[in-house]
Amino acid sequence: MPRLVKAGLIQATHACATDEKLDVIREANVAKHVDLIERAAQEGVQILCMQEIFTGPYFCAEQTTRWYEATERIPDGPTTKLMQELAKKHRMVIVVPLYEEEKTGVYYNTAAVIDADGTYLGKYRKNHIPHTAPGFWEKFYFKPGNLGYPVFKTKYADVGVYICYDRHFPEGARELGLNGAEIVFNPSATVAGLSEYLWKLEQPAHAVANAYFVGAINRVGYEAPWNIGEFYGQSYFCDPRGQFLAQGSRDKTELITAELDLDIIEEVRQIWQFYRDRRPETYESLVKL
Repeated sequence: MPRLVKAGLIQATHACATDEKLDVIREANVAKHVDLIERAAQEGVQILCMQEIFTGPYFCAEQTTRWYEATERIPDGPTTKLMQELAKKHRMVIVVPLYEEEKTGVYYNTAAVIDADGTYLGKYRKNHIPHTAPGFWEKFYFKPGNLGYPVFKTKYADVGVYICYDRHFPEGARELGLNGAEIVFNPSATVAGLSEYLWKLEQPAHAVANAYFVGAINRVGYEAPWNIGEFYGQSYFCDPRGQFLAQGSRDKTELITAELDLDIIEEVRQIWQFYRDRRPETYESLVKL
């Protein structure tokens, strides 16, 4: 029998004014996504991922300690606990991108992975942290990840996570493949003026180079008061041949779904023997330069 998995991505506008109290911001965004999770369940989605730091706006457009209070623990924080309940209720794997507090003053850009029975499987912490115009001041908020490139064996597929700016670095994308990833999710927050021309190039290239599926998520809309640019949506799935399977709109809150045939991974790898023909013994200088 073919290994078919129905997967989903949620792209969304921020749910309320950014000057609201932080608990109001979190509750509004969580409520908005819960409605979309319920819709995903009705459509039979088995694996679902949301956008980068989905509980709030992309606050890295400014540098202020106010947003440190938006952190929460993983897995003991309220959002992870809620998502565990929803995952169990709907027999759905959920990838949950959050602003994580490990301890006071130590914060990460993180995604928790929850299995279809509600079990917390672990987390990925964003490894590559940008600090660049027009307003991606992430080093003010996040410590670089320290958990490597884990792959999570879920009920339906082996899942890896690569967060936003990570996608510009092929090394971690390769390691996710070597670690057994069948689907790699990339929750993002990226604007048109900076990176749109790369959006449909880099991640299909990772999918081809490593023969896995990619689910790329980007938020939508403008976020005041910063207005650093348009979050241009266009979340998509692509297959191990780099072909687009489904794509969201540029400006609407949406659930994007696709049926992924995981047997294609073996088929493609037997044709393109990139893992057989790689030469890691010749790459030593990469980690010295």
